[in-house]
Amino acid sequence: MDALRTAFDQHLAQTSPHPLALDIVHAEGCWLTARDGRRYLDLVAGLAVNNTGHRHPAVVQAIKDQCDRYLHVIPYGEFIQEPQVRFAERLAGLLPAGLDAVYFVNSGTEGIEGALKLAKRVTGRTRLIGCRKSYHGSTHGSLSLTDNEAKKYRNRPLLPDTRHIRFNEPADLDLIDAQTAAVVVEPIQGDAGVRVPAPGWLQALRSRCTEVGALLVFDEVQTGFGRTGKLFALEHTGVVPDILVLGKALGGGLPMGAFVASRERMALLTHDPVLGHITTFGGHPLPCTAGLVALEVLLKDGLVTNARKMGGRFRQQLVHPAIREVRGEGLMLAVDLGDPERVQRVVNGCLDEGVLGFWFLSCPQAFRIAPPLSITGDEVDQACRTILRQLDRVQG
Repeated sequence: MDALRTAFDQHLAQTSPHPLALDIVHAEGCWLTARDGRRYLDLVAGLAVNNTGHRHPAVVQAIKDQCDRYLHVIPYGEFIQEPQVRFAERLAGLLPAGLDAVYFVNSGTEGIEGALKLAKRVTGRTRLIGCRKSYHGSTHGSLSLTDNEAKKYRNRPLLPDTRHIRFNEPADLDLIDAQTAAVVVEPIQGDAGVRVPAPGWLQALRSRCTEVGALLVFDEVQTGFGRTGKLFALEHTGVVPDILVLGKALGGGLPMGAFVASRERMALLTHDPVLGHITTFGGHPLPCTAGLVALEVLLKDGLVTNARKMGGRFRQQLVHPAIREVRGEGLMLAVDLGDPERVQRVVNGCLDEGVLGFWFLSCPQAFRIAPPLSITGDEVDQACRTILRQLDRVQG
């Protein structure tokens, strides 16, 4: 074992007993290069982070240019910093009316935390509702709404007055009542194995929240920025939330999250008390700069359209007796094999052949396909050939 791997094992906090431990020294486009020279076709994109591809030259240049100006200068909200202002302005211009004030934070889970605080402030209520099989992050508030008991039980007590409804179940909407501050939902569930809402369900959810005065919060941390073949997944149904949470691809490959609401609602965090929500590094100029340029690349280079086309290309080719279902939208796909052990064998076999896949915490019988949105047809074909070979191997 070399010195770097020894230090990795001994001094870097780990999240599992068996990390992949690939020693990556370079990344570009859809490809990762390890220290030993092996190249890997990336079907994970940093878990839906690198939507424009690794090291897009426009994004890299923008980061370098901002480094020549300034880095952190003061905690969020005190100075006028052009990268923050321009990015917030651009986002607001692309979002529906009523989503015009952006609060930048450091990650998706922090965006959820901010959204929960804002919902309580707006409504004066405390009850929070999430969905079964949801995932919203690992901080205490986000974890309270996440429906994965294996991740929760060691961390209790979590937030009180928190409940869960079934995704796509109209009968459960009656559980949303006049005591509910917010209902938090992924417009397409990610960690549940990419579950798409049934026709009319999100519309009914929106109506119920409006009826009882609860705020509807969309967690688009994973679905945002072209991943589903629309710039935002809310565009698939036309349902507009009261609060939108963003993360992952938001920072163009750098750490960033945000929650977005109306200017009137967001203003409640400015008084009684002052600094009702505060962050030191939220809205850091580097991820704001990178995020704005990455967003323009997505739009200018047609990567949202490419996500739809390449998602269809994966679906056309991934036909095999071992595959029960391919679910999702765009390049947010789950390949369901119905067997966790078979999934592990396929993912590990693909890795041996130089194709990086990944699994789901809450849906172990499926593996995910979520490459950079810049993936080409030839790269899709190469990935599919590898996956199908591994399916043949485990089926046989």
